[in-house]
Amino acid sequence: MLSPNVSAALLSPRSVALIGASTDLSKNSARPMRFMRKHGFQGRVYLVNARGGSVGDETVYPSVLDIPEPIDHAFVMTAARHVPQVLADCARKGVPVASIYSDGFAEIGQQGAQAQRELIEQARRDGLRVLGPNSIGTANAHTGGVVSVNAVFEMDVLPRGDISLVSQSGSMMGSLLSRAAARGFGFAKSVSVGNESDISVGEVVDSLVDDPDTRVILLFLETLRDAQTLGTALDRARAAGKPVIAYKLGRSEQGDALSQSHTGAMAGNDGAIGAFFSAHGVMRVNVLEALLELAPLARAYAAARPRRGAANLRRIAVITTTGGGAATVVDNLGLRGFTAVAPPAEFVTHMAGRGLNIRSTPVIDLTLAASSAQYLDLLEQLLQADWCDAVLSVVGSSAQFHPQLAVRPILECAKPPGRPLAAFLAPEAGESLSILLGHGIAAFRTPESCADALAAFFESPDEPISCGSQAAVSLPDELPRHGPLNEAEAGLLFRALGMPMARSQWLRQAGQAHDVAYPVAVKVVSRDILHKTDAGGVRIGLADAEALSAAMESMSGDVARACPQARLEGFLVQAMERGLIELILGYRHDPLVGPTVLLGAGGVTAELMPDYALRLAPVSREQAMEMINEVRHIQLVRGYRGLPQAELGPLADAVAAFSRLACLPGQPVAEAEINPLFVQRDAVVAVDAVAVWREEAGGVAEGVQPAA
Repeated sequence: MLSPNVSAALLSPRSVALIGASTDLSKNSARPMRFMRKHGFQGRVYLVNARGGSVGDETVYPSVLDIPEPIDHAFVMTAARHVPQVLADCARKGVPVASIYSDGFAEIGQQGAQAQRELIEQARRDGLRVLGPNSIGTANAHTGGVVSVNAVFEMDVLPRGDISLVSQSGSMMGSLLSRAAARGFGFAKSVSVGNESDISVGEVVDSLVDDPDTRVILLFLETLRDAQTLGTALDRARAAGKPVIAYKLGRSEQGDALSQSHTGAMAGNDGAIGAFFSAHGVMRVNVLEALLELAPLARAYAAARPRRGAANLRRIAVITTTGGGAATVVDNLGLRGFTAVAPPAEFVTHMAGRGLNIRSTPVIDLTLAASSAQYLDLLEQLLQADWCDAVLSVVGSSAQFHPQLAVRPILECAKPPGRPLAAFLAPEAGESLSILLGHGIAAFRTPESCADALAAFFESPDEPISCGSQAAVSLPDELPRHGPLNEAEAGLLFRALGMPMARSQWLRQAGQAHDVAYPVAVKVVSRDILHKTDAGGVRIGLADAEALSAAMESMSGDVARACPQARLEGFLVQAMERGLIELILGYRHDPLVGPTVLLGAGGVTAELMPDYALRLAPVSREQAMEMINEVRHIQLVRGYRGLPQAELGPLADAVAAFSRLACLPGQPVAEAEINPLFVQRDAVVAVDAVAVWREEAGGVAEGVQPAA
């Protein structure tokens, strides 16, 4: 993490050197000086350009070394070829941090990436921290310290507030700031991390946790580059009561290219990143506008967010003065799992006694039926009711022309801390939006962003568990220490975790199995064949020894034709098992966020109709039960419409045990999978096993003890 000295120099510098500053005021490199003058920066600003000279009454220094005063923050705007020497001079000057606007590094390809690596190695040797390259800079709205070339800072007034933004996209930093300014949102700090070669998103978030001006942190992300550092910072933010809201672009192809199993294909990197956000309490939005609009709700009601294991609080009381406008937002809320809940009869009677007649309908429509005072009274009564979890006021045309009718009651009503209140304004009513925002009320301009923000707010965050609380796992001696395991070996690994595996025998060559209760299944054993069914390597329901022998002979030919390069290592003879349903249980060391565990509908169609729950691994038994509740397919064994009912405790135990793959020292497993995992009435049993060691981890790490 950043030292206090570097953090202060990055976010709140008192002196800035603009290196490569242009004397031509029309150029980008002349902007930072102009911006800081415009927005009232009281610190010292020095212009540096190899040509020297002066601009008006400002001295232009040939080098940062020529500046007679100490420098907190250097903003580098020179051509890429000059950056190494500039950083060397900054280090000699004792500058704690340099932001590099210059491009021509990792973003242009391999040659630029190598230049960037060499640059950062040099900076680290010299003790200099670097933001960027390709960073559009930073801004402190409270001091006017705009160390940036972004044209958004041409605005006449830089709104101050308590929201800080960290963006991996420089251009989107400007777009978000301009959108925020148009709505009256004020910012504390904004940081463009650029290529994130040294100072990471996580380090900036960690510094913002300690920033007294910041109460809400927004993240605009394209990927995750240092999940461990970011996770630690996010946990600090949650502990400090500073909500973090994230919008992430796209899906990484990197992790999917590494995936061999159904698990990787189903979840992908974006699913793993979603699990990462949930594990660290981040509210993830999918609508860009919601990134901003959720901030007041998150700030005002952070303590009201549900906890994992609690009831999923998604009952919304909707009060409106526009039936059509309410319908648009209720429709979107329904798509996100919310219920617009009708007031119970006793509440209807209660309000009638207070002089307001309402009906028990999902939307309480007061169009032309209530005064401003009655609207306010109804809001206050709803905010005290125990049959809803939040209140949404949907305001019609009065928001545009008569805000005193329905907007003023939102401002004036008593607001208990544990019951969130939000507003959706059906017309385009910028003035009313700004008024609500100015009073700390979350107000939404579109039904889509309203539903998206509420869904992110009410999504229950996970509580990560530590491997330190898990029992040690001893691995059998016969397991190879690198590459893929064959199914028999993977079964040994899973048994060591405590997984219930089907009874089986590994025959190194075709022959007679002993002590087998027919019927049986037989599968080819080969570490080169991940999906045996596709290769013709599975036979089931074999009634006797003769059928088993014939199956092994035919399978040998089928597999040789389908996979001629595969090494055959015998056959696995397995007791036939049945279950009420088939599930997939998967583990993957995601390249961005680390170990994850997946539970979903299984069988050969697992990828065609994904229905799964995903968490960071390991998980507790309670978290495993939450995953079970999320998989729709498992409803088939909950007695639905007379269907059989299974005891799901053994399934939760199995998920938790399997997730302990994450607790092996060095986390040596890249991917592991059981598909299918049969759920029986009072047990589960695994009839398939896949596991692959992480080659980059060197196989099984030192410290993993083999069984005696």
